[in-house]
Amino acid sequence: MNAFLKNAAAAVFALTLTTAAHAETTDINFGIISTESQQNLKTQWDPFLAEMEKETGLKVHAFFASDYAGVIEGMRFGKVQVAWFGNKSAMEAVDRSGGEVFAQTVDSEGNPGYWSLLLAHKDSPLNSLDDVLKCDGTLNFGIGDPNSTSGFLVPTTFVFAKNNIDPKTCFKTVRNANHETNALAVANGQVDVATNNTENMARIEKNNPEAFKNIKVIWKSPLIPSDPIVWKKDLDEATKDKVYKFFMSYGRLGTPEEVAKAREILAALQWAPFKPSSDAQLYPIRVLQLSKEIFKIQGDDKMSAEEKTAKIKDLETEKSKVEELMAKVPQA
Repeated sequence: MNAFLKNAAAAVFALTLTTAAHAETTDINFGIISTESQQNLKTQWDPFLAEMEKETGLKVHAFFASDYAGVIEGMRFGKVQVAWFGNKSAMEAVDRSGGEVFAQTVDSEGNPGYWSLLLAHKDSPLNSLDDVLKCDGTLNFGIGDPNSTSGFLVPTTFVFAKNNIDPKTCFKTVRNANHETNALAVANGQVDVATNNTENMARIEKNNPEAFKNIKVIWKSPLIPSDPIVWKKDLDEATKDKVYKFFMSYGRLGTPEEVAKAREILAALQWAPFKPSSDAQLYPIRVLQLSKEIFKIQGDDKMSAEEKTAKIKDLETEKSKVEELMAKVPQA
C-alpha cells in the first residue's frame, strides 16, 4: 500500500509539473485591427512588436485579419492574447471575447483623443454636413468597418441616427472599407464622401501627400477617447505582468539612448508612452451606442408609440446606469 501511495504521489507530482509547463505562456499573438493595408500596418508595428518580444522574453506574433471582427473573434477563440483595438471593437472584445482593457494609447501630439471626420474631394461642391444630408440619392458614400468607432459608430450616431436618416436610402451607394481605402477613394473621386479620423489623416498626409492634397474635411465629431490595448482576461498572471511592465515602461525607462529609440518607434505609430487603463475607458462608448439605439427607435415609424416608449425607457435606464459609473471614474 505504501509503495502504491508513493507511486501515486509521484505520478500526481509529475502530472502537476507537466501541466504547469504546458500552462506557461511562451508565445502570444498580438492582434492589429485593419485600419489600413496589412503591409502598411506591418511597417508601423513590426519594430514595436520586436521590442516587446525582446523585453518580455515572449515570442510575439503579429495577427492580422481582413476586418475588425477577425481580431475580435481571434481573441474569443484564444488565437489572440493581446490586441490594439479602437474603443468600439474593444467593447465588443470585452463583451464577447473575454477581453480586458489594461492600457491606453497617448497621442504623440498631446491631443486628449481623436476625432471622426467626413471627407470630400477638395473640388467637391460638398462643404458641410447639410450638403451631405440633402439625401437626394446622388452621392456615393464610403463608411468604415462596422466595428470601427470613428469610421462607423460615431458617424452613424451623430450624423445619421441623430437626424433620423438611413444611409442606404440617403445615398446612391454605401460601401464599407478601412480608413485608408476610404480616404484614397475620396482623393481619387471613387466616392463623394467618406468617413475617416484625424489620426489616419495625419498618416495619409505623411505617406501619401499627393492624395492628402485632394481631400478636405467637411465634418468633425466630438472627441473620441484614445485607443485601448486589450488582453485576454484569462491570460496567466505571469504573462500579464510581463506585458504590463513592458507597456508601462516602454519609452519611459532605460538609458537615454533606449528611451530615444522607443520614443521614435512609438512616434511611427503616432503615440507617446502608454498610460494605464481599464474597462471604464469604454463607458463613453457604451453611452454612445445606447444613444444610437435610442435615436434609431425614435425614428422607427413601424413601431407603436407604446413600444417606443417602453424600449426607450429601458435604454435610458441602462444609459443612466453607465453614466453613473462614468461619473465615478477619477479624471486624469
